This record gives sequence, structure tokens and C-alpha cells, in this order.
Amino acid sequence: MKILLASSIDPGAVQGLEAEHDVVRAFGVPEDTLVDLVQDREAVVFRSGVTISARVLDAAPNLGLLVRAGSGLDNIDVAHAVRRGVQIVRVPGSSAQPVAELTFGLLLSLARNVALADRLVRQGHWPKPDLGGPLLAGKTLGIVGAGRIGSRVGEMGVAWGMRAVGCVDKPTPPVVAALAERGITVTDFDTVVREADFLCLHLPLDEKTRHIVDGRVLSRMKPGSFLVNVARGGVLDERALHAALTDGGPLFGAALDVHEREGEGVVPALATLPNVVLTPHIGAMAWDSQRLIGERVVELMRAAERGSLDQVITADEAVTTPPDEAVR
Repeated sequence: MKILLASSIDPGAVQGLEAEHDVVRAFGVPEDTLVDLVQDREAVVFRSGVTISARVLDAAPNLGLLVRAGSGLDNIDVAHAVRRGVQIVRVPGSSAQPVAELTFGLLLSLARNVALADRLVRQGHWPKPDLGGPLLAGKTLGIVGAGRIGSRVGEMGVAWGMRAVGCVDKPTPPVVAALAERGITVTDFDTVVREADFLCLHLPLDEKTRHIVDGRVLSRMKPGSFLVNVARGGVLDERALHAALTDGGPLFGAALDVHEREGEGVVPALATLPNVVLTPHIGAMAWDSQRLIGERVVELMRAAERGSLDQVITADEAVTTPPDEAVR
């Protein structure tokens, strides 16, 4: 199979693909280059930093398969791909645990000023009395999107002695019962925002969720609360967040692993604020999970050649959010 590898994946997986297929590597290239390189390709493997637009799709008459090495579909023109007859397969499962673990790491960094303390010590300062912060135990953990990742974050919070509340797009009795077994109380979005000491965002980006957390929502958060976004940059209005963190409002701090603008050379306006922790979309970048994702990509390519692909995105899913991540 002729494969365009448009994102870096586990080195072992790259070797496996190159041993069995005709592979062209094109990491971090602009759309014009993608259009040139995809023309004779039958499959594209990519991550969140690559956009598969209608232009890219139309440049590849032989393209039959898109493998998204992760969960989100917001960087694909899914409807156009389906119209073109291009199959789409995601590799979501292996990313859930590392993203959940990073979420908790960001919670701890915010609560105990870890990132700020590190910067100050490196500058020769020792402001120990000024770097206090709240315990996590006894606080309310709010989860906007208690799906595959959010529910794991909730379990971690419960293990640390937190009260976990969350919201989902479709709170059916089985979903509510399953989350209750994990210690997470399902309620509505407004209640989660109002009660959370630590509010974590774990929802996909689509037209319903774009800027779902805006200035109005931020103003309703509990005094002294913190916000963590590891979902997609677009679900949070970053201009409104900057204003909320500088105008004396209720929010004490925020941590973002995802951003409205991402990439080399981009410096977020939030980077000037001492009560903000920023990471470059590294939620899934645990070595173990990357190895599992890579192994799954190799398996998918073998299955595609056999004509036995499973879990392909259907035409119905092209216009709806995947059920276990459709959270709001």
C-alpha cells in the first residue's frame, strides 16, 4: 500500500510500515506540500497537527483510507471524505490514560504552583511563603465531558479524596449508573461549572461545543477555582479566559495543553500570566501509549490490505460526534 505518513508516530511503527509498504514521510509540512505528496497515495496516517481538508482529499484520486492516530475528528473534512468514499479509522483508546494522567498533573501544578515555583527558583528566588495553594482532597472536581478520558480523571479525583461531578451530552440511565459506579455524580453543565473548585474540559470540538466555555461561563465559576483544558483549544474562548484571569474575577488559575493556535513560533497571550500553566499538546505523548498507537496503526494497514477493516467511521457518524465522546 502507498502510505503518506503525515505525522510522527512511534519509531517501531514507522519501521514496521516501511518494511511492508511504500511510505513517504512528511512531518509538519504545509498544506501545499501535502497536496503534492498525497497525489498517488492510497492511505494517510496523521495526528492532530495535520488538517485533512477537502483540497487534500481531492488531490488524491487513489486515496481510500485515513488513519487518525488519536481520537478527534475536528481536523478532517469528514463529510467530504465520506462523499469521496474514503474510509476513516480512529485510534482513540490508547490515548485516554495518558491524557487523564496529564490532566491530573496539571491539576497538581495549578494547586501547588509547581510551574511558577520552578521558574522562580531557576531565577534565584525563594518565595516560599507566597507559594501556598489548596489541597485537592475535599474539593469538587468538575468534569465537562465525562466520557472515556473524563471518567478516568474523575476516578483519579475520587481516589485523592475529591468529590467528582460531571456532565455528558446524553445522560441515559446506563451512562449515569456506570459513572456512579466510578464515583462520579452526573448533573447538568451549569451545575458542574458553578460547583467545581477544579473544572476540567474533556469534550470534542464541533459547532455545538466551540467556545462552550466563554466569558459568561467563566464569570459563573466558584471564587478561587481553577480551569484545565486538555480537550481542544476551540472549546475554550482564550480571550475571555485571559480577561477572567486579569480582571479580578473568580478564577485563580488555568492550565492548557491545547490551544486555539498551535505550532512552532506561536506564543499565546496567556503566556504572560504567572497563574497559567501551558504545555504543547502533549496529552497523549506517553511512551507506552505511543507504542500501542503505533502497533494499532500497523495492524490497521494489514487489515486494510486484507479488506477486513473494523471500526470505520460511518456516514451517520460523519455528521454526529462519536457516542462515547459526545459530551457537553
